[in-house]
Order: sequence, then structure tokens, then C-alpha cells
Amino acid sequence: MKTIYHSADSRGHANHGWLNSYHSFSFANWQNPEKVHFGALRVLNDDTVSEGMGFGTHPHKDMEIISIPLEGDLEHKDSMGTTSVIRKGEIQVMSAGTGVYHSEYNKNKDEAVKFLQIWVFPREKGVEPRYNQLNIKENEKPNDFQQILSPNADDEGVWIHQDAWFYLAKFEKNFSKEYHLKKQGNGVYVFVLKGSAKIGEQSLNTKDALGIWETDSFTLEATEDAEVLLMEVPMELPKYLIN
Repeated sequence: MKTIYHSADSRGHANHGWLNSYHSFSFANWQNPEKVHFGALRVLNDDTVSEGMGFGTHPHKDMEIISIPLEGDLEHKDSMGTTSVIRKGEIQVMSAGTGVYHSEYNKNKDEAVKFLQIWVFPREKGVEPRYNQLNIKENEKPNDFQQILSPNADDEGVWIHQDAWFYLAKFEKNFSKEYHLKKQGNGVYVFVLKGSAKIGEQSLNTKDALGIWETDSFTLEATEDAEVLLMEVPMELPKYLIN
């Protein structure tokens, strides 16, 4: 088993006033050659957007874009005609594919909105753009791995054009459980949302992360009550990015 530890304070940081963002991987003006991506996981941004502010209309192409609200309400509009609001307890996915324009705004006038913005390279270019959002709160599984994303449209959670699986783990203190990877050649990027946890000898506190690969399984233990996001992705980049 190979691992790489990323502490919370090793992330890039950009404060634009209306947007306070922490970057797990190189993004915009923050570039770190040692933290460009983790396999097919290209972006993990921990964003806080001020009241009534947001990202104006802008384009994306050939990327699977996932948003997970942590606090507040996020309004989404796109060139496919979608207008929606996503809230804590929900997940949003947009396949940019051949090209799409969208905007994201803080729907609240009296509080900031906090959300994770995640980009995953799709397995192929030029897919048809699509949008979906889903309530994941109603299927919450305390002391278990709750699947919130997969490659399969008929499976639990949202789906994307990649052999990736995302899980939420809400563990009570001292609870532990073994995670089994779904596909050979995949790795898992473990990101602690709240509390603290441990994998092997590596302790993880809030917003710390551990990348794990070349293994079939590992055990996640909560050393305090913890909420953890596990992102299993292929470690090999799609061929169109290599050729």
C-alpha cells in the first residue's frame, strides 16, 4: 500500500473577499507541481461564498463536476436550462462534456454558503452535457460507508462518466470499518470534513487528507466523532490526456 499525506495547512489558499477558497490541488493562481491531481481527481476546492455573491456564468468542457454543500444554499443555473438550489444533505453533478456554461450563487442574503467543488476527469471526451442533483441525507448511514456517487446510473447516489465511487462516512468515536476498493488500479483520496480519524499509523484531523493506492482495502477509524469523504478514482489518467 502506498500513501501520501496532505495536511489541511498544505492546501493552497485564495481569499477574493466574496470567495474564500482552499485548494487541495493546483488551481488558478496557486500552482504546486507536487499537487496537480490524485489520479483522475483533478480539483478539490473547499469554498466559502459570501452572502448574495457567487461565480458568474463561465464555461466548462470535458470534466465531471461535483458540488457538495456543507452549509447554506447554492443556486445553480446553466446553458442546458437548469435552474436549481442545492442544500446541505444534497449532491450535484454536471457532466460538462462537449461544453456547458453555468453559474453558482449564494442564495442566502444573511449567511455564507460553504461547499466542496470537485472535478474528475471523465474516461472519454465529448460526452453529452447533463445535470443531476440528489438528496443524500435521507439515505444517511451512521457508522457505515454511504455511497453517494458511482459510474452506474441505476446505482445508489449520482453517477459520472468515470470508474469512480464516492462515499460519506459518519463514524462515532472509536468506531472503525474496513473499506474495500471497487476496482483494481483505483486509489482513494480520504478527506476529513469534521473531527479526526486514523488510517494505519496516520492520524487525520479536520480538512487533512490521505491518498491511498496499490491496495485492496484499508481500515478507517474515528478517533473522535468524524465525518469523512472518500473519493475512489482511477490512478491512471485517461488516454486522451496522455497521448
